[in-house]
Amino acid sequence: MTEATAGDGPTADDAVVGDDGIARTPWAYGNPLLLDYYDTEWGMPVHDESGMFERLSLEGFQAGLSWLTILKKRDRFREVFRHFDAEAVAKFGESEIEALLDDPGIIRHRGKIEACIGNAKATLAMRDDGGLGDFIWSFQPETTPRPHSLRDVPTTSPESLALSKALKKKGFRFVGPTTMYALMEAIGMVDTHVLGSHRRGASGIWND
Repeated sequence: MTEATAGDGPTADDAVVGDDGIARTPWAYGNPLLLDYYDTEWGMPVHDESGMFERLSLEGFQAGLSWLTILKKRDRFREVFRHFDAEAVAKFGESEIEALLDDPGIIRHRGKIEACIGNAKATLAMRDDGGLGDFIWSFQPETTPRPHSLRDVPTTSPESLALSKALKKKGFRFVGPTTMYALMEAIGMVDTHVLGSHRRGASGIWND
């Protein structure tokens, strides 16, 4: 990320104005992939099954890593996981798992790969009850944070804890409360763009 103005100006945690004159949350800087993701995708509502399954899966693969690592590998993730078609992924067996473990284009972690396959099966099982998207959105909080800086952004919430517990009961893995809060941020269920960012309120869900 870029350095913020020193002295009496904003700290490195506040909205940072880029070379294009536009203010953003600091983490948007440092790589063109992050900038594009921040400006066009992060925090925008997702409801469809494949879109939600993709974001749930990638947040799980990201655990312990940087989001930039995932962005660099996302195209390959989409290719090998059949564009996150839950029906296709649910059919993966040991041969597919071994192929994925040999693929340097993704995160080669057996536990996360097996969890993704299991989560695909759990996603299919939810179709008769409204589907994965509706289920996750049912945990939307009544209010959203209004962070002045990154230090004001929570990493969990009562809703992300409840969502985590509920998904685990349905057989999902790698869906801890911190991972679920990151998902909630990514799909606009909460708006954690810092105040002053040009993307604040972009989801259309929150008016502040």
